[in-house]
Amino acid sequence: MSLTEQVLSQIPGNVLAGLRQADLLWQSYKSNQTVLPVTEVVRVNASALEATAWDVVICGGTLGILLGAALAQQGWKVALIERGTLRGRDQEWNISRKELHVLTEMELLTAAELEQTIATEFNPVNIRFHQGVNLAVNDVLNVGVDPVYLLERLKQRFLEAGGYLLENTAFIGAIVHKNGVKISVESQDKFQSKSETESRTEFENHAGGNSSLTARLLIDAMGHFSPIVRQVRSGSKPDAVCLVVGTCADGFVENQTGDLFASMTPIQNQCQYFWEAFPARDGRTTYLFTYLDAHPDRPSLEQLFEDYFTLLPNYQQVDLAQLQFKRALFGFFPCYRESPLQSPWDRFLAIGDSSGAQSPLSFGGFGAMIRHLQRLTAGTDAALRSNQLDRRSLNLLQPYQPSLTVTWLFQRAMSVGVEQTIDPNQINRLLSAVFEEMQQLGDPVLKPFLQDVVQFPALFQTLMQVGIKHPAIVLKIISQVGVAALLEWTKHFANLGLYHLLSSLPANPLISATPLEKTQSEAWQYRLDRWQDAWKYGSGKDY
Repeated sequence: MSLTEQVLSQIPGNVLAGLRQADLLWQSYKSNQTVLPVTEVVRVNASALEATAWDVVICGGTLGILLGAALAQQGWKVALIERGTLRGRDQEWNISRKELHVLTEMELLTAAELEQTIATEFNPVNIRFHQGVNLAVNDVLNVGVDPVYLLERLKQRFLEAGGYLLENTAFIGAIVHKNGVKISVESQDKFQSKSETESRTEFENHAGGNSSLTARLLIDAMGHFSPIVRQVRSGSKPDAVCLVVGTCADGFVENQTGDLFASMTPIQNQCQYFWEAFPARDGRTTYLFTYLDAHPDRPSLEQLFEDYFTLLPNYQQVDLAQLQFKRALFGFFPCYRESPLQSPWDRFLAIGDSSGAQSPLSFGGFGAMIRHLQRLTAGTDAALRSNQLDRRSLNLLQPYQPSLTVTWLFQRAMSVGVEQTIDPNQINRLLSAVFEEMQQLGDPVLKPFLQDVVQFPALFQTLMQVGIKHPAIVLKIISQVGVAALLEWTKHFANLGLYHLLSSLPANPLISATPLEKTQSEAWQYRLDRWQDAWKYGSGKDY
């Protein structure tokens, strides 16, 4: 029996079976023979619907409830479809308090509820690399949010604002008509809302007995493996993947600090292993992750778990026998260069992990959704008000962001090709040099980057310092990533600078005194606002 089998068998539930199921999916991505079939779940019909029952239908509740609650509070009729029960996982989501305050600013939580949703808070978080730099930073990913409590409060807000929640209801398909979308669902009759009996009656009257819904706009929040996203991307292989395994366990020596980014070893198995560790309510959570491509020879999640359990005692200075494992955490996060996802249809918008609107360095999910929540809420509200629901208008809500695309070179610099030969300590030396210079430049440079926000002045200063002080490392990295990748990156770096300048321009006036029809004026204003959002977020100025 392997070490992984021994440990995971101690955890309640059939964790090993879940791990192997995830590995089957990962294997299918590596071999480009997807276990999840690519089917035509969205079709177009040129005819018009008689009427639409809802303004918005959101598929995927875990992150969709954030936008759903915000839109319902704006007065829109919103239906939310969740395949299972809308309940957060037991493991905390880590974020900073500053980022979390958007929930009170948008009145999705009260100040008291915000405090209640914080399960853990600690400082500092450490950044350390094998035989390299070791530094500590405060107030970055140092708050652990209780997802169960948070989703319960958001669900309450959503229902109080008139939202309709369909739990245990699966998305089956959608037909895009000229004036709306008809969404087919498969329900297990678990419909909830503020008044269950009245809402069930209304839903059945409008939706044909729990089989379909009609809406002006369909939003996909079903995540990386959404059937709609698989159709749009034609089941294509991801350009990069973040592979993650971890556990939450008790029995560690008391330690109220975290590790944000740590490596303890040189390159092995053609992977550079990184660690994260955070205090949790019921122990300590530790993750092992690595950046790689989807080559068939890449390790399985079970193989990565074997290395995790082998290396964990040295990483945390603890004997495995001392630990009581509560939960196992594992998964892979596919990333595509063609992101954020652009819709090929009218009346469709992807958000959260479905959209790919997170950098290839992050695990996506909650943090990226929180960062973009105000922008998405304002933009969706404006699109509904001004009826800008064609695909060109909606794609402005998920625009090109150079602050996102420049991080692809960083991901490439932290990964090794299957057949590539480089110095085993090269990635550690690079990261030590980069973070040493960032530390010298101070928190205005370091902290945004650690929260997945890349800004032109900070990046320019860092690159200049690294290039001047560590030219040998830079030359090795150019050889590692290749000239073609560097030239491609240079274009996005230049655009990052351009967006930085554009975001500094004064806000555009509504529409000048030129006599335009009201609808035309609204359309122009919608586009101007979306461009300004794109410049702001695309330059990292939202930080």
